[in-house]
Amino acid sequence: MNDDKTLILEKRLQGVIIDAKDADVGAAMVAGESVDLDPSESLKIRKRIDKHVLPLMCFLFLFQQIGQATLGYSAILGIQSSAHLTTGEFNWLGTIYYIGYLVGQYPQSLALQRYPVGKWMSLNVLVWGIALICQAACTSFAGLFVLRLIFGICEGSTVAGFMITNSMFWTREEQLSRLGYWWAMTGTAQIVGGLISFGSLHVHTKTFQPWQWFFVIIGALTLLTGVAYYFFYPDSPTNAWFLTKDEQVKAIQRVKANQTGIENKHFKKEQGYSTRLIETLADPKTWLIGVFGLCCGLTTGGLAFQRQMIVSSIGFSDMQTSLLGCVDGAVQIVSIASCVVLASRIRNSRAWLAMAYFIPCLLGAFLINFLPWTNKIGLLFSVWLMEMNGASLMLLLVWMGQITAGHTKKVLTNAILLSTSSVGGAVVQFLWQAKYRPRNHVPWIVTGIFYAVSVCSLFAMRVIVDLRNKRRDADSHGDTYEDLYVIKLDEDGNSVRFKVDKDLADLTDMQNQDFRYSL
Repeated sequence: MNDDKTLILEKRLQGVIIDAKDADVGAAMVAGESVDLDPSESLKIRKRIDKHVLPLMCFLFLFQQIGQATLGYSAILGIQSSAHLTTGEFNWLGTIYYIGYLVGQYPQSLALQRYPVGKWMSLNVLVWGIALICQAACTSFAGLFVLRLIFGICEGSTVAGFMITNSMFWTREEQLSRLGYWWAMTGTAQIVGGLISFGSLHVHTKTFQPWQWFFVIIGALTLLTGVAYYFFYPDSPTNAWFLTKDEQVKAIQRVKANQTGIENKHFKKEQGYSTRLIETLADPKTWLIGVFGLCCGLTTGGLAFQRQMIVSSIGFSDMQTSLLGCVDGAVQIVSIASCVVLASRIRNSRAWLAMAYFIPCLLGAFLINFLPWTNKIGLLFSVWLMEMNGASLMLLLVWMGQITAGHTKKVLTNAILLSTSSVGGAVVQFLWQAKYRPRNHVPWIVTGIFYAVSVCSLFAMRVIVDLRNKRRDADSHGDTYEDLYVIKLDEDGNSVRFKVDKDLADLTDMQNQDFRYSL
């Protein structure tokens, strides 16, 4: 926000005045603007946003997912023998990635709050692209350990940044399908990664081995994506280069009804009776989101790094394992697409569908434990069934953005989800020990248990927000935060006051009693 243009946001409630920095950035831009947004204009702006923002999000998430799984792919490309890695050291390389992701969450959240989202993300992408390429030169555990740590820290900016972008550019109705597009890249990454891995197995040079070529190819593509991000990824609708000034104002008006705000670069020190941090931590749904994140880390974290070795141990060759990864990706894409369609057509179905998509995962965990080891096809189908949990996580990410309001609270909640997921991903690597192979009964039993806990956390979350909606519907409407003003300086230096909607006041879901939680 330009302090020369905008001086004060005044909240007429018991005589309290809030400085402009505590307002949403969209509030100052739309103040005093006469906006008449018809459906055709809204559609035009939405298509322009889709055209310029979505492809970049999809490409970055694609290479993030492939980059995250490079260690798993490299396991069948020869990295363990080349780098002289024991099973314990290999598992530690999976763990250190999640530790880096966890360590990076707090500074990443602060940076995304303080600095332009697009520029900060591009910096992280460039660093992790370099880290990926450098891993090709490592022939020891120590070098890979350090680079995996850096890689994890930098990747911590992506999902958090995407969740902020999702709520800034698209309406509640649009967010599900948009998140579905870039989240479907988890499946696409398995297909593309599998094909690149298959191709790398056919590259035979004296100086470079297949796993090294794999790191170089993925790292170079990541670097190109980072450069594109720096120049073309917008930080918010207020500075989207592909929109005119009038369209920027209308883009803000489009998402105003979300009541979650656009963006605010300052953590709130105090509003009402509590700080934003205290409110976030005191909200029970925050802890349920954290439990869900922990469960996701414990279930998907193991599969992400162990999948190639799991399939190989069932009795498939390295080349077959690489190509079969494409089927994993197809299962994820189909499950995510079907989930988006169902959630869009069935009212108040977010939580129910997220729970339902865990049922195949529970079945897969059961079958892989009890099917005969000679039933290779049945065991393979069990692994594929567990790939459907990506749809549930995608729905939780959308739903979380629609049951949390206030920029600071959203950033903190995102950080809690990603931090707990990192803890789960780091811990679960130690379950996949050599003594449990090939059946891996202990890891699979733990995986099944945490699938069940995920379902319970989703159910509890839905009960809480449903009760809040009913309580607010029953209460009379209050006038809290009704009179909000932005004071601007005109060309002559005179102060002109404009009233702004409280939808752009950057209120939390607990402060804004007009806010209704999606179900």
